[in-house]
Amino acid sequence: MSTLAPFHLAFPVDDLAAARRFYGGLLGCPEGRSSDEWIDFDLFGHQIVAHLSPRKAAADHHNPVDGHDVPVPHFGVVLDWDDFHALAARLREGGMQFVIEPYIRFAGQVGEQATMFFRDPAGNALEFKSFRDRSQLFAK
Repeated sequence: MSTLAPFHLAFPVDDLAAARRFYGGLLGCPEGRSSDEWIDFDLFGHQIVAHLSPRKAAADHHNPVDGHDVPVPHFGVVLDWDDFHALAARLREGGMQFVIEPYIRFAGQVGEQATMFFRDPAGNALEFKSFRDRSQLFAK
C-alpha cells in the first residue's frame, strides 16, 4: 500500500467560534491558519477548513444501513481500533448526541468494523470508523 496522502475538505459552518470549540476542543484537532471567514484544522493529518456560510434550509438525505438512517453527505476518518474507542469515550464524556451511537458491524466476521455518526454544531454529519483488520478497508 502506498503512503496515504492527506485530503483537503472545505465545508460550511454558521458559527466559527462553535466550530473552533467542536473541532479544536472536543475532537482535539490542532488549529492551523485562520481568518474572520475560515479556520484550518488538522483532522488526524488531513486538512479540513470550516468556512463561514449562512445555514441552508436543505432537507437531510439518509440511506438505510444496518437498520440505521445514515446521513448523506458525511465525512470522517478511519482510525486505529483503540483510537476509535478512545474518541467515542471522549465524545460520550463531552455529552455528544450521536446520530448513530458507536457500534460494531460484522462482529467476529471478516470486515468487522466500529462506526459512529454525529453532527458538528453547524449540522454537518461526520462518521468515524475503524476496522479490526485495516487491510479490509478496500476489500470487495
